[in-house]
Amino acid sequence: MSNTKEAMPKKPLIIDCHGHYTTAPKALENWRNQQIASLGNPSAGPKAADLNISDDELRESIESNQLRLMKERGSDLTIFSPRASFMAHHIGDFNTSATWAAICNELCFRVSELFPDHFIGAAMLPQSPGVDPATCIPELERCVKEYGNVGINLNPDPSGGHWTSPPLSDKQWYPIYEKMVEHDIPAMIHVSTSCNACFHTTGAHYLNADTTAFMQCLTSDLFKDFPTLRFLIPHGGGAVPYHWGRFRGLAQEMKRPLLEEHLLNNIFFDTCVYHQPGIDLLNTVIPVKNVLFASEMIGAVRGIDPQTGHYYDDTKRYIESSKILSDADRFQIYEGNARRVFPRLDAALKLKGQ
Repeated sequence: MSNTKEAMPKKPLIIDCHGHYTTAPKALENWRNQQIASLGNPSAGPKAADLNISDDELRESIESNQLRLMKERGSDLTIFSPRASFMAHHIGDFNTSATWAAICNELCFRVSELFPDHFIGAAMLPQSPGVDPATCIPELERCVKEYGNVGINLNPDPSGGHWTSPPLSDKQWYPIYEKMVEHDIPAMIHVSTSCNACFHTTGAHYLNADTTAFMQCLTSDLFKDFPTLRFLIPHGGGAVPYHWGRFRGLAQEMKRPLLEEHLLNNIFFDTCVYHQPGIDLLNTVIPVKNVLFASEMIGAVRGIDPQTGHYYDDTKRYIESSKILSDADRFQIYEGNARRVFPRLDAALKLKGQ
């Protein structure tokens, strides 16, 4: 019998792949309101230089909110981007969106500089309905090269619930994909505020978009054109895991390959599912290698669940309480998969000796 002690499994970093800056200082909202109010007369609108937010204000906005909750819940690092309602690109023209995106991306970069051990950026793109997605490339390049962003948010519906853009498989999106492949970055497929009264933003529009994006990929050969392209579908994939049999059956009728081959080398899902049965379903249906830990903190659902006494979005509790996940599975969900899907994050962590 060997006297060699078995190596203890490495304690994972808890990497939250889906965080939004929802607690920015009030000055940002005020500036945005002025910008929107002057859409008919842009020359009268505020300039980017008019917005002044100090480092102390940024620290206060983070320490009292995201950082406090991260410490309470035991998470280590958040991939941080402008909040979903900040991504309201459908308001105004390209110049309006470009200015807004640049301001929000810079704020998230400043947060990552102030708290380098806890936050790293993902870029918001200046998308507008009817505008060529290629116009987003300068901001994408800036965020990757100057800010060290490790991913982007890609909105499949810049119209805000009216779905006027072609599907994600359309060649109009290819300039964005080419840059993603060049820089080896994934995109979180995330819509913004709904302008359509039929679709509540967080309860319908988000989940509709998650499901729609998956189906657009299923019906296309996108990943034959871009074999290394990676999409992260948030909110547990919308309806996808719950209706996995439907998607498998539709793929079969369309003479598509098995979904594991057709999509699961390129599409991943996060754990922004806010009850134990939902997390268990996700991890029963979707292979562990395709699931990344996330909470969307501070995001869509902020209250306390009266059935458990804990925050709905404290998703780490659901992963820890799972009866179907092994410690090795948890390691992949918490850290391993994120480092594989976000290679630039992995490189940044290795530079820190992590």
